[in-house]
Amino acid sequence: MSLGTLEPYFVLVLLVVVFATMVSERFRIDVVAMMAVSLLLITGVLPTKEVLAVFSNEAPITVAAMFILSAALERTGVVESAGVLFSRHASGSPLAAMLAVTIGAASVSAFMNNTPVVVILTPVVIALANSMGIAPSKYLIPLSYATVLGGTCTLIGTSTNIVASGAAVQQGLEPFGLFEISPVGIPLTLIGVLYLATLGFRLLPNRETFAGIMAGSRQRQFLTEVLVPLGSPLIGKSVDEAGVAKKLNARVIDVIRDRISLAGELDRVVLQAGDRIVLRTNVGDVIGLRNQSDVAFGTSGQHALEPIAAQNTIVMEGIVGPHSRFVGYRLADLNLRRQYSVYILAVHRQGENLGGNFDQVRLAFGDTILMEGPPEGLKRLFEQGALVSLAEPTEQPLRRSRRWLAITALVAVIVLASFEVMPISALALIASVAVVAGGCLDADEAYSSIRWSLIMLIFGSLALGRAMETSGAARLVVEGVMHLIQGMSPYVVLSVTYLMTMILTEFLSNNATAILLTPIGVGLAHGLGVDPRPFVVAVMLASSNAFATPIGYQTNTFVYNAGGYKFGDFVKIGLPLNLITWLAASVLIPFFFPLHP
Repeated sequence: MSLGTLEPYFVLVLLVVVFATMVSERFRIDVVAMMAVSLLLITGVLPTKEVLAVFSNEAPITVAAMFILSAALERTGVVESAGVLFSRHASGSPLAAMLAVTIGAASVSAFMNNTPVVVILTPVVIALANSMGIAPSKYLIPLSYATVLGGTCTLIGTSTNIVASGAAVQQGLEPFGLFEISPVGIPLTLIGVLYLATLGFRLLPNRETFAGIMAGSRQRQFLTEVLVPLGSPLIGKSVDEAGVAKKLNARVIDVIRDRISLAGELDRVVLQAGDRIVLRTNVGDVIGLRNQSDVAFGTSGQHALEPIAAQNTIVMEGIVGPHSRFVGYRLADLNLRRQYSVYILAVHRQGENLGGNFDQVRLAFGDTILMEGPPEGLKRLFEQGALVSLAEPTEQPLRRSRRWLAITALVAVIVLASFEVMPISALALIASVAVVAGGCLDADEAYSSIRWSLIMLIFGSLALGRAMETSGAARLVVEGVMHLIQGMSPYVVLSVTYLMTMILTEFLSNNATAILLTPIGVGLAHGLGVDPRPFVVAVMLASSNAFATPIGYQTNTFVYNAGGYKFGDFVKIGLPLNLITWLAASVLIPFFFPLHP
């Protein structure tokens, strides 16, 4: 058997390994995709010319440009204003609030990336729920689901639609128009909103967040610092031996020595002259300390401690956003105490409270952090964008005077693309340059708004898709599937294609799923002798409609921790929505995209 004969099997095995590695999340999925491309180059399965041709695909460029446009809308306050506007009209009843949240979020996400929509609207929705005396968990999953559904209403609603269109072009099909999928996406969105406002609302749990639980379980707290002076009888004693916490009716949360925090080793610290002990205590004890010129222990005559300062603190929750500079860093490396006087109380990740030595925890997207510190310190921390406040919308210096330009740029893309004046890729690129040149964003903000890991994942997945086509691996898969579905109606095959894509995207990146399954969908259509466009639409929509797990879509991951949900909550609420959208799409797609044109 020649090497050429083995190539299809090699590519299929490689594809299985890539899928398994991505699902295991042991490595970053963009790195996995590019490693696979490197292996294809080394083995000669995919020539250099073919790999470089992938980088000319317009889909990643369009996605990058849309990220910049979305960032411009965010930076100029357009999305925040939209969220505040619909929240003002949503306080009448739980049903009105649900409709406002879902319809409003879906409408916005139809024209911009859905992740920043969820990031910005999450604190707005939490404030809305609290004002009505309802748990925010009743609205955060619907917020995520609505943005996912809204993204299927237009080609630019989500990057998945754009990359699926790009993969279809690679298969010889015409690019999709801006509103071509709207006849299917809009009804699916309305069906989803109806489900969430009725049965879904009943299934949604009541969950309390960390900050809410702590606020109801303890009185107002202060952080107080006391100094260990020269000659103190506490010198040479451990924190426990000194009995500081018991004698001052406070909790020792840190010892600062030469401006270095020793919070991670409090059980081993031996006190020295000049150490500053940070205490958490209540109002009465703070007043008592501040009214004394010193604090004396025992009858030795030596002052053990001297009060330094006391400051009012609050407890707030912050969530690590998709572009946070904290991702991948240990808490010890962030130096939050020195920069913001903020202390970490707890870290929550995917249903698990991370305890122990916080200094060694490496933060990931979606981690929820419970913090205590002075209001001004927490405000500065949130304003820098590393964490998203879940207590209230973060006040940022928005460029509101440039909002007209951001809106004009987006409207121009929509209108000109609708009339096919230019390809969407060109229009999005021109618009992204315009918002930077016009001052909506500076160049650094524009570059940082692009999720480069996603761009590299798209390039890597496109190369894998190309290898499947050129090696004959895609043909092997199609022939195998055709053998299994022999005699079945094309309508059944279309429905099964949607179902299988939807199942796969719950565990794999939605963009990678769309790119890799599009060639198979096109091949199945050709094998059945029907139009391949409905199959591409099925793959495109099903790749986004991931509702049954918190890891199926990035917005699900974000609200997972923000709402205090459990994994099973997504299964309970999302699985019925998956089934509903599957059945509805099985009817709507062939109606608006006939199999036999």
